[in-house]
Formats: sequence, C-alpha cells, structure tokens
Amino acid sequence: MLGFFTNEENKEGLAMAVHYREVSVWEEDAAAGWAQEISVGGQHKLKADEPEALGGKDTGATPMEMLMSALGACTTMTLRMYVRQKGWAVGKLAVTVTHRRGAEGEKRDIFHRALKVEGALDEAQRARLVEIADKCPVSRALSEGGGVETELV
Repeated sequence: MLGFFTNEENKEGLAMAVHYREVSVWEEDAAAGWAQEISVGGQHKLKADEPEALGGKDTGATPMEMLMSALGACTTMTLRMYVRQKGWAVGKLAVTVTHRRGAEGEKRDIFHRALKVEGALDEAQRARLVEIADKCPVSRALSEGGGVETELV
C-alpha cells in the first residue's frame, strides 16, 4: 500500500510504502548447496544462491546482490515519484550499485550509487536528485542502521 506523507520528515510528499508484505525463505534442497527459494507475499518468487566458487550453483543472486538490487530499485522508484511530482522532463533513470567493506577495523559496509538521469536538468535540479536518492526507504534503513530481531519458532 502506498500513502502520501506531508509531515516534516517527508516534506516532498513522496509516495512511501507504509506496509510491506511478508517474505518467506526456504532451502531449495539442503543437500544440494546454498540455493534458497524466496516468496514475497505469496505472489512473487525469487531465488538466491552463491557463486560456484563459494560452493553454490549460481542459480540466483547472492543475498548481498539482492540487497544492492533493493537499494537500486528503491532509488529509481523514489526519483521517478519525485520528478513526476515536480513535472520535470526526465527520460530514463538508472542506477548502478556497488558494495565494498569498510576500511580495516571499520565495521561499516559501503554502498555506492552511480545515478544516470536523462533529461535537460540544471545543476540545482541534479543536486536535488542526489538528495532525494538518500530519502528512499532502503537507503534510509541502510544509512540509519536498522535493527534485526530474531526468534526461533
């Protein structure tokens, strides 16, 4: 479900997801390697695996690649919502995401986004799009250090 917020935290009035469907993950075949089946809300099916060099069969993206994909998709969706709201003449939006571990002794992972925007935008508009990219929910979860809770059921 999408909702439009106009509170102080989201001054741009961007459509933000206010509810996420449950994601279920299970082993495809415990004896066969690392492949995992993923169901999003019972509607979408994905597959995760590891490369052959790490003992997988490379039948799907790695979990880190899925996280990077989530950041890229969320970024372009958020930017598209913003440019539509502003009425800016923007063609194709694309983002390339790379990942690296932080420096020695640093616990932080670094995700780098390279944004490509087709359209005649001035420097102020282009700078604003970089700011808006940081407002996507996945970007915020990564930069704000969201927590993880685990229970055995």
